[in-house]
Amino acid sequence: MITSLSIKNYALIDSLQVQFNQGFSIITGETGAGKSILLGGLSLILGKRADLSSIKDTSKKCIIEAVFDVTNYKLESLFEANDLDYEPQTIIRREILPTGKSRAFINDSPVNLAALQLLGEQLIDIHSQHETLQLVDDAFQFEIIDALASNDTLLKDYAIQLKEFKTIQKELDALMKFKADAIKEYDYNAFLLKELTEANLVEGELETLEEELETLSNVEEIRETLSHASQVFSEEEIGLLSVLSQLKGNFKKIGPYAAKYQGLYERIESSLIELDDVYAELEKLQDQLDADPERLEKVSSKLSLLNNLFQKHLVSSVSELIQIKDQLTDKVSETENLDENIQKKENQLQQQKNALNKLSKQLHDNRTKAIPELSNQLETMLRDLGMPNAKFKMSLKYSDTFYANGKDELSFLFTANKGGQFNELKKAASGGELSRIMLAIKSILSKYKQLPTIMFDEIDSGVSGEISNKMGQIMLQMSQYMQVFAITHIPQIAAKGHTHFKVYKEDVDQLTLTNLKKLNHDERLVEIAQMLGGVEISSSAMAHAKQLLN
Repeated sequence: MITSLSIKNYALIDSLQVQFNQGFSIITGETGAGKSILLGGLSLILGKRADLSSIKDTSKKCIIEAVFDVTNYKLESLFEANDLDYEPQTIIRREILPTGKSRAFINDSPVNLAALQLLGEQLIDIHSQHETLQLVDDAFQFEIIDALASNDTLLKDYAIQLKEFKTIQKELDALMKFKADAIKEYDYNAFLLKELTEANLVEGELETLEEELETLSNVEEIRETLSHASQVFSEEEIGLLSVLSQLKGNFKKIGPYAAKYQGLYERIESSLIELDDVYAELEKLQDQLDADPERLEKVSSKLSLLNNLFQKHLVSSVSELIQIKDQLTDKVSETENLDENIQKKENQLQQQKNALNKLSKQLHDNRTKAIPELSNQLETMLRDLGMPNAKFKMSLKYSDTFYANGKDELSFLFTANKGGQFNELKKAASGGELSRIMLAIKSILSKYKQLPTIMFDEIDSGVSGEISNKMGQIMLQMSQYMQVFAITHIPQIAAKGHTHFKVYKEDVDQLTLTNLKKLNHDERLVEIAQMLGGVEISSSAMAHAKQLLN
């Protein structure tokens, strides 16, 4: 509920501050006194766009601030979703700067108009005779039925399950599309994978094969070189090993004579050991060296295969080929496992369908039970509002489609006349009738769910005194469950309020200003008497006003 409103420098308002109470509040005033200005200022708090023409004094900024008690509205999640600080006493402020720029704040946090509108529609519902389009909206009609059917928890569960269903459906669609594309590439990928698999790729084998090819291609030259080297080492009298052995023996004898000779001896001995090892390696290599045309052919073929694969895949190493092979393995495997994955996803989707169907059926059954009660309450209330022949025909068709609130398709038909044809509300009801239907619906809704503060803006225009009296009684009953405001010209309605405010104009320093004041009992008596009989209050008007207030 709104607990206070402050307006500064807006239209004809210089500075206005007012406190509001729970229950039923009345706002009256002469035509042109500024009730629309008050509503305009309130609309800015609710996220309506502003412009420079709204500023009274264009050298100063316009400030509109309202305090709301949001304790009963369960808005914590909305505040969290919009990254706002939740306060039970929430302050909304709107500023229009002289430049025309507009700023908005919720609990001192800057917000955009979208966030302001989102919160605003949870706090205040401004309703006039011209704002009944909501009545013909399917979502609103379902909201009415669901309120009576106590479907709130079911609808929340359904929304969660529907979100999961759509996620799984999206994943399944993606898998099916991937399969369609993958099948086109599967054969080619499988061929490339087979080719790489049969190549028996080994990390680092390119260098080994190239070395082996060089060896096998030059066996005779290598054999001749090794043989000659072996002779140089092993010739009986003049071979390196024989000559060094003699030197070693000679220096061994003179080594004890001086350290320098001993040093030479040790170096010759070390060289002999090294050369002996080299000779042993030469012998071993000669034994291993064989001309092998068959192996040469195999090595040449493998190198040729690798080079062809390098060119085909635009790479230059075996490790890159192995990477490509692994990628192809994944692609081929993924394609081969697609049917299994699709089946799993289809099973998940079916489980979600089953859960949604169960919830949809519960919603449908609850709504079916609630519809007769809703029709009965509406028709009873409309009889009191001067529509004795009003009849509703509401029916549900259980469809195959999962909608945002179940599988029901709603037919919400109405006739205002006995024996008349049932038709859609927008075709079957006049503006005044729609206004009374909306009042009845909001009254019924207020008993079943927490509604925002509602402000009825002259919805009683054009109705008789008796009907307006009934309208006032309905608004008064609604105020047991919520905060209700009525802007009215009808004294019968004005007399039913718990609190009465008057909008008036006054001239101050050659300027016309709009103001709002809370009336005490005597002032209220005068206001209602003037509404009954005009500015010149007669004794009968005063008596009637007292009767209405009592």
